[in-house]
Amino acid sequence: MMNQLIEFSINHWEMVAVFLAILATLLFVESKGGAQGLTPSAATNLMNNEDAVVVDIRPEKEFNTGHITGALNIPATKMQDNLKRLEKHKDTPIIIVCKSGITSGASAKDLKKAGFSKIYKLQGGIVEWQSSNLPLVKG
Repeated sequence: MMNQLIEFSINHWEMVAVFLAILATLLFVESKGGAQGLTPSAATNLMNNEDAVVVDIRPEKEFNTGHITGALNIPATKMQDNLKRLEKHKDTPIIIVCKSGITSGASAKDLKKAGFSKIYKLQGGIVEWQSSNLPLVKG
């Protein structure tokens, strides 16, 4: 197996170089200014021990079908307009939650740019929260 990998790498060095460049870029972009990802259990600990604020960025209809207890609903498209709502939480840990953990990064970066210091994102979003058998509130 290792011999095949080395042979492939030699025969297709251009592809390997492009892959490594993309990988390096991805790692750089993710580490720069991005929010730290939290597992559902780590998020729960942060909520219980440091009074973290949960900001659910899903549209209101989705939010109403089930959300984390105490979560604020600020849809991603309205984040800039609602920064004042979060102003009092500037030094409190804020956990950004979306449906699957993919779109929370952009909102987290917006909050970091606005001067919020402790921004996290829930890995896997609400889907992961539910699959960890953690409770959701409806309405």
